[in-house]
Amino acid sequence: MRQTILLLDRWVTGAAWTAACLLLATISALGIWQVVARFVLSQPSTWTEESMRRLLIWMVMLGTVVAFRRGALVSVDLMLRTARGAWLTTVRWTITVTALAYLAVLVWFGVGLVTRVRFQTFASMELSMGWAYAALPVGAALAMVAVVAHHLQPINEELEAAQ
Repeated sequence: MRQTILLLDRWVTGAAWTAACLLLATISALGIWQVVARFVLSQPSTWTEESMRRLLIWMVMLGTVVAFRRGALVSVDLMLRTARGAWLTTVRWTITVTALAYLAVLVWFGVGLVTRVRFQTFASMELSMGWAYAALPVGAALAMVAVVAHHLQPINEELEAAQ
């Protein structure tokens, strides 16, 4: 079971990392296009700013998956650095359960939010608002896999670099 979760996590985290990087590149290209269209062509683009905002939400949620997996989010660093034995196990379980509870709330309310806004469209595009809001439950669900994998096989890059 452990190996299956870690294999799933490698795939999920890798896909989230790649997608977040591609979204960053897309957002950058849209930002450049917006400046060129407005100041060079004198024809402001009506859809780029709104697209960039929505893609940024997706990028952040997918980046959060990678951050959870690598132990790079704010946590109780002092307690993790000083804890030994049973106390370390207790601290790690507390962090894992708290993170999973938080992400479960995001999934639950995120699905409800997507359901409520699915018939609304963006102001500048004929695209459902549900696509933008779907980043919350999708990102949180993927992050849950990363949290469990981090618990099974911790990668504490931030703690190892800290002094």
